[in-house]
Amino acid sequence: MRVSVSEVCPVTATADANSAAGVLYVVATPIGNLEDISARALRILKEVSLIAAEDTRHSSRLLQHFGISTPLAACHDHNERDEGRFLERLLAGGDVALISDAGTPLISDPGFHLVRQVRAAGIRVVPIPGACALIAALSAAGLPSDRFAFEGFLPAKVAGRRARLEALREESRTLLFYEAPHRLLDSLRDMADVFGEARPAVLGRELTKTFETLQGLPLGELVRWVKADSNQQRGECVLVVAGWQAPASEDALDAGALRILDLLLAELPLKRAAAVAAEITGVRKNLLYQAALERKA
Repeated sequence: MRVSVSEVCPVTATADANSAAGVLYVVATPIGNLEDISARALRILKEVSLIAAEDTRHSSRLLQHFGISTPLAACHDHNERDEGRFLERLLAGGDVALISDAGTPLISDPGFHLVRQVRAAGIRVVPIPGACALIAALSAAGLPSDRFAFEGFLPAKVAGRRARLEALREESRTLLFYEAPHRLLDSLRDMADVFGEARPAVLGRELTKTFETLQGLPLGELVRWVKADSNQQRGECVLVVAGWQAPASEDALDAGALRILDLLLAELPLKRAAAVAAEITGVRKNLLYQAALERKA
């Protein structure tokens, strides 16, 4: 059987809209332990003509450690929307690497606007995968990882933070948040209030670093544990929170509710059928929606 080049290496075989241009590499860097950088990332950082960095002072230390002398230029929240020099260099045929202070660029870090501009110009964008704090935390949390939702940083103000959490209260997927150390305790308290103190959660702190912490407790206990140890309120934090589960008494749908749901699914879109069934039966809409998804699968 013949195998086409595109099947073996689809990225290489894909025709670029602007073949004379350079390549933008989105390069993941370590989140703590420098040994986590990949050999491919090091090669790309050495070979490109310019590195676009979130903080050039921070990234210069990383490059010095690995003996990389590629020039650095700032690409951060305040200039990435208007910065045209990276696009100009790419259009002129030069390759550029985009890095953040730590981890995978664009994940709660700058870079989205640059990547969008580059793709709109028909220039190839290539990801160089590697460390990512949220994936590292999820992989070691012991909570369901088949379906999850990353929420980034919660709003700093109490009202906005609680409103966001209320919107997520009955989200069944595992939830992941980044949080600043000085807001960690307040966020945990709000989570315990909104999600309930019994909701399982894991705090991942200073991942891959010397004082790495992975502590799993119900939210109420986690609040008390963090409050009792000020050291746990330092460094980079990832919170992994179990998704909502219906109480046992509400978990099973009776035959009558399912019969109504089936009749409505035959006539209405899935979401509308679940909403109408909820109005008729008094059963929670999200339970009927999940049942509808399973019946349509």
